Amino acid sequence: MLFRTSGLNFRRKRRKMKLSTAKSAAAWAVEILIVLLVAFVLVYCAGMRVTMVGNSMESTVSDGSQILVNRFIYNVKSPKSGDVIVFLPNGNEKSHYYVKRVIGVPGDKVQIKSGLLYVNGELYDTEDTDTIKNAGVAEEEITVGEDEYFVLGDNRNSSEDSRYANIGNIKKEYIKGKAWFVVRPFKKMGRIR
Repeated sequence: MLFRTSGLNFRRKRRKMKLSTAKSAAAWAVEILIVLLVAFVLVYCAGMRVTMVGNSMESTVSDGSQILVNRFIYNVKSPKSGDVIVFLPNGNEKSHYYVKRVIGVPGDKVQIKSGLLYVNGELYDTEDTDTIKNAGVAEEEITVGEDEYFVLGDNRNSSEDSRYANIGNIKKEYIKGKAWFVVRPFKKMGRIR
């Protein structure tokens, strides 16, 4: 007695299932590779996390805040006035990271007169800061050198920055990146401006 299968071919169905499973697994593997690549790029660009030491950047960044640092951006472009940067003073690898705001860029002339900050002879926007009590070396006009940056803390009267001879202008090679996001404490979480 012969049985007819009415056109059913179980071998063909199994082959299609194996092919479908293989395509699904390959697509899944590609997705995982893409996610890993994106994660690697994110970690490289923003994977450095530093802790703010001191209150020199109040109210922008508080003491003890954890900050994400974009390490990639200054490989593409130079820091500009207003950027908040992370650097090692004088390149000292044994020091903690400093977080300060760029005030003067290469070629700028910076001076502090009567507690007010001037860049290239014009009053720098100091709306959110107090009058500066100690001008330091910036009492005399300072010309920012090539590949150097003049930086100040936002809390001008409680900051060790470019006004002090032991810090001075920051060389570009000592800059680790741009501080861009506060991750802790949660109530202060957000982008750094």
